[in-house]
Amino acid sequence: MFCKPSWTSDITRTASAPSPSLDTGARLGSTEATTLHWIFRLAVAAEFVGHGAFGMRTKATWLSYFAVAGIAEASAWILMPVIGIIDIALGTLALVRPMRAVLLYMAFWGFFTACLRPLAGEGIWECLERAGNFGVPLAFLVLVGWGRSRTDWFARLEAPTVTPARVATLGWLLRFTTGMLLIGHGGIGAVMAKDWTPYFAVLGVGAATVEARALIPLLGWFEMALGLLIIARPSVSLLVFVFVWKVGTEWLRPMAGEPLWEFIERGGSYAAPLALLLLRHWQARCETWHQRTR
Repeated sequence: MFCKPSWTSDITRTASAPSPSLDTGARLGSTEATTLHWIFRLAVAAEFVGHGAFGMRTKATWLSYFAVAGIAEASAWILMPVIGIIDIALGTLALVRPMRAVLLYMAFWGFFTACLRPLAGEGIWECLERAGNFGVPLAFLVLVGWGRSRTDWFARLEAPTVTPARVATLGWLLRFTTGMLLIGHGGIGAVMAKDWTPYFAVLGVGAATVEARALIPLLGWFEMALGLLIIARPSVSLLVFVFVWKVGTEWLRPMAGEPLWEFIERGGSYAAPLALLLLRHWQARCETWHQRTR
């Protein structure tokens, strides 16, 4: 079971054991740890392979990010495929043979590229919306634990034994990651007023209706509220809705004619709420077990 082994031992140590939860001492079993391991593994691979595909294809919108670093346009076009190859190689490596060093690089690179957007004048919301790009590799690193030696950093990762303290850290990291990506995406609509009419058109809602009913800012504020709720009180039912919402709304991109890579590279946006959903579900199961064994 999820919490029986660790909590029976904890109860024998203390006269009044606390309620077992993800924030107070539940320990992940091997099945749960393996599940999270594969969710993160698939997500970081999708993120980097998807992002790398755009580098291979070259993308004009990346020119402004190179300009932030003082790289001329002619050089930027040459570097895009190089970055694409590196991203695809790392994504494949994370899927086939994940290592702590690769995850640390992914977290850094995801954060760095997300920060380039506001530095290029696109606004802080674009950075927050990509919280999954760095939050999920970091969550994967938290799950497997910090390396204690150089060998640890380059060793093949398997599903680990996850301590209660690590579970608590992972839970909060996923809360903020999921909350930020929702708040960021909502801000793009509510504050930046980005044109989402092609996505509404997929659903049969015309541009005139979208404008007349102010659907874009309305949807943006709704997503920002969802993000705040996730950070404050991530219930299982809310997380189910958020996971389905993210997968469904991002799938509108290829449906609207955008490359499928747009959906794939947002793997972290699906993995963060899904992993948090499973943690909260296991927490509820653990609490139920504890109440029945009092």
